[in-house]
Amino acid sequence: MYWKRSFQVTVLVVAAVACATRQPGDPLKPGFNQFSKQQDIELGRQAAAEIKQQVDIVDNPTLQNYIKGLGTRLARQPESEDYPYEFTLINEGSINAFALPGGPIFLHSGLLDAADTEAQLVGVMAHEIAHVALRHGTSQASKAQMVQLPAVLAGAILGDGGALSQIGQVGLGLGLNALVMKYSRTAEKEADALGARIMSGAGYDPIAMAEFFQKLEEESGGSRPPAFLSSHPSPGNRVELVRAEMQTFPPGDYGAQIGDFQRAKQLVAQLPPPNPPRQQQDVAGAGAAPPSSALSGGFQRVNARTYSLEVPQGWQSYGSQGSSTLTLAPRQGLVQTGRGGVALGYGVVSSTYQPRFSQDLLNGTYELIDELQEMDPGLRVASAPRQTRVQGTAALVTELQGRSPYGGAERDVLLTVPHAGGMYYLLLVGPQAQFNQLQPAFERIVSSIRFR
Repeated sequence: MYWKRSFQVTVLVVAAVACATRQPGDPLKPGFNQFSKQQDIELGRQAAAEIKQQVDIVDNPTLQNYIKGLGTRLARQPESEDYPYEFTLINEGSINAFALPGGPIFLHSGLLDAADTEAQLVGVMAHEIAHVALRHGTSQASKAQMVQLPAVLAGAILGDGGALSQIGQVGLGLGLNALVMKYSRTAEKEADALGARIMSGAGYDPIAMAEFFQKLEEESGGSRPPAFLSSHPSPGNRVELVRAEMQTFPPGDYGAQIGDFQRAKQLVAQLPPPNPPRQQQDVAGAGAAPPSSALSGGFQRVNARTYSLEVPQGWQSYGSQGSSTLTLAPRQGLVQTGRGGVALGYGVVSSTYQPRFSQDLLNGTYELIDELQEMDPGLRVASAPRQTRVQGTAALVTELQGRSPYGGAERDVLLTVPHAGGMYYLLLVGPQAQFNQLQPAFERIVSSIRFR
């Protein structure tokens, strides 16, 4: 193996590069994002239309109008930004809510059932509005583009037409799961802080939001947490963080109550059993099988903007012509998942990366790995980076492990090379059990890399 022939690099302790810690009351602004606000809106509109075809929308105008009234009051606050917010109640007993870029927000009926007060329900809605206003969905998708995480690949399934498919075609890899994936703890802390400001402006006590999230954590008792906590991890000390934020607010009256909350809870209790999700029915049994035999046949050269490489005949390139980011895989290397997403079971991801904090290759590699792990917390470093060479240039190889979409362990080999003021990287992906079968093709791909 080309990485076995290389030698071990002395493991360095990588100092964490910390951005200045935000203090309570400091302005909150959207972070890194490759999308425009109008693209956020278009993405959210198209994704919401797809979701509405898959879920059981509550058929009760009184409940829908109640949710809409609460949401409209929150959306009027200046911190919510000028997005076309839309609020939809889904007939689903689990405790969850999620926001799409540009304004569509969905709440499960189980959330209303679990809330003790209108302020607690409003707290969740304000938190979701904050995710929209801070553009967390497309910020994470931009990072996925930057590192092209296989778990959010979707270009092969989305089809033609519309914003979602156009984004898939240019290599951003956005399935519906990519737009509502698990947020980072930093994003959760920001959404708590901005959500508290939105609640306060609307006349609700922001502590109700933090106390409700804390209640969910305590009631889960270490067992399987509610779906909301799975996608919205606790940043810790939520009540204390919100109280600190509130110290910077002007005095306010927190007695708002715009509807009959108890009546709404009664109507939720009377809802019929939810219909099974149609998307789950559609994709049942659609998973591909892992490779069962060694790859054979010729190779074809694929050209990107600043590099080229060879891949086996029959592999397809998911990414636009001239793009710096390509996902290269056979069709059977893509595994369809729920909610319109597609995972890369085996193949390669090839792209460039510009470290934000590091100038040397080793620290830049760890920075890239940090980005990957933020997107997929199950990914871990299996061995320290080792040195090799690519076209005479010193490079690093890092072994990673994750969970394969086929089930079982996944082996990921990350190659990083200094390139164009940043780094070029190649991520080789395959099931651990079949990796030896894929290895000859992977070695050929690495040896074929040519920089322009």
